Amino acid sequence: MFRDLTVEFQPGTTVLLGPNGAGKSTLLSLIVGLLRPGAGTVRIGRLVSHARRTRSRYRRSVGWLPQRVMAMPGLKVREQVAYAGWLKGLNRRDAWANAAQALGRVGLGELAERPSKTLSGGQLRRVGIAQTLVHDAKLVVMDEPSAGLDPQQRRVLREVLNGVAGDVDLLVSTHQTEDISDIYQQVVVLDHGVVRFHGGVPEFMALAQPNVELSRRAEDAYAQLIGAEV
Repeated sequence: MFRDLTVEFQPGTTVLLGPNGAGKSTLLSLIVGLLRPGAGTVRIGRLVSHARRTRSRYRRSVGWLPQRVMAMPGLKVREQVAYAGWLKGLNRRDAWANAAQALGRVGLGELAERPSKTLSGGQLRRVGIAQTLVHDAKLVVMDEPSAGLDPQQRRVLREVLNGVAGDVDLLVSTHQTEDISDIYQQVVVLDHGVVRFHGGVPEFMALAQPNVELSRRAEDAYAQLIGAEV
């Protein structure tokens, strides 16, 4: 998929845009350590994703939110989040304590004792975010976190992302351009394995045609880069 790809994500909040087949999911899988690069390196600071001596620390430093978050059968909400922390190497006591804190950060503290299977889709998405925070990740990577959510659920998700953005770096892959100015600092546009744009939100917005209304500038800027019609 990729050849001679070099991209350095800056600290803060970054949105990854691109059409289907652009390579976004592959890139995210490389970053979180699900895939190993055939050549070159993927690193966070000095931690290399596939190096034997740093692999476990690398994976613990990354939180991963896939497109689908599943309720774990038989587990309550806090138990599910704590289990995610245990899988990342936390002992049971720390995982249990951190789970309560993580659920509070995503606004689900009151539902900690509810069975996970009873939650709505939007609530499960927030449980997934709590699972990325429970082990004190430095980078949280999300693949289409707003997919399938209604407008109210998207609003809550936006508030959650803004709430955690000051504590961790965020890399979010999405097809949604509406919230770019509200959440993100950097934009990366990927198309057919090639980075078409990498820069700040103001520079990205400036790519839109001058006569496009403000609410559609991000959409138009994206279309200019990938040659799509708005």
